Amino acid sequence: MSWNICVVGAGKIGQMIATLLKTSPNYSVTVADHDLGGLGVLNRLGITTKQIDAADETGLSEGLKGFDAVISAAPFFLTPAIAKAAKSAGAHYFDLTEDIAATNAVRELAQDSETAFMPQCGLAPGFVGIAGAALAAEFDTLDSLHMRVGALPLFPTNALKYNLTWSTDGLINEYCNPCDAIVNGNRVKTAPLEDHEILGHDGVEYECFNTSGGLGTLPETLEGRAQAVSYRSIRYPGHRDILKLLLNDLKLERRRDLLKEIFETALPRTDQDVVLVYCTAKGLIKGQFREKSLVNKSFSRDVDGQVWSAIQITTAAGVLGVVDLMRSGVLPSSGFVRQEQVKLADFLETEFGRLYRAGDVTEQKKAA
Repeated sequence: MSWNICVVGAGKIGQMIATLLKTSPNYSVTVADHDLGGLGVLNRLGITTKQIDAADETGLSEGLKGFDAVISAAPFFLTPAIAKAAKSAGAHYFDLTEDIAATNAVRELAQDSETAFMPQCGLAPGFVGIAGAALAAEFDTLDSLHMRVGALPLFPTNALKYNLTWSTDGLINEYCNPCDAIVNGNRVKTAPLEDHEILGHDGVEYECFNTSGGLGTLPETLEGRAQAVSYRSIRYPGHRDILKLLLNDLKLERRRDLLKEIFETALPRTDQDVVLVYCTAKGLIKGQFREKSLVNKSFSRDVDGQVWSAIQITTAAGVLGVVDLMRSGVLPSSGFVRQEQVKLADFLETEFGRLYRAGDVTEQKKAA
């Protein structure tokens, strides 16, 4: 059965989602946004568009009628309005938000819904939760699970060693908001930018530190089972110290509008990026204390005759993999659906989840 999808948001990720859906025989796609400039780009790609203002509740609800599913690729603060409109239109709902308050609003809407509500899809939260849950399931007794994800420039040049690759609002949220974690067996909030660690992969040194939103609902699922669960962002060494200067010493945590302006003025965007997922779990397997890791490293690539960045591909593939599983009846079709309800093997077999296989470090080594 084919699905008719509406993607709300014509930005970088929305364009990637629409392009992948356009190449599939199982979907038809329309992109909705108020920005005619963004819609014009999609028209030139041969994708159907419609102009809708997400701030217009009535117009949004009417505009979403007739679609099987709605994917929000809009800024996080529009999430509750888009989810409410999707419910009113009788459509399944998916989004990419890392914002915890927005996710709680979606969960409320899902309580009595005849359609499914699945927020926090994409990369992190999203794929990393699916991967983390799969890793945790390999242990008889789970001690710790640490997820680390970085969307980084391949060729860092500035002092931050960073380029903008996705939403600036979402990035600032990650750096400033409290982080969910499990510490000593209990679900807690931890401070962003803390729990600093150094790790290496393929001869490159990275740093990691706490950031908000990446775990999704995984701490709820693993509370009482694991002693420690965390999510940390991967950056090149030195990034965190400059962030602390900006956010704490210069008090820009209180001026997020100014911080956004600085980032968008000073940090160029790049399509020459790499997405690194680095998950590690420890615990007991058949009475032995063991450690297992899952590492996935994705790069930009050509899709439908155009080069897309690694963050666009991994985020779009993350949400569309679970959309495909719901369309095919593998996932529940009503109520609130968590990322960790998705089996990693099922996800990787979808037409979109296969895009992650190119980043599977284990498979890369087998082919070498």
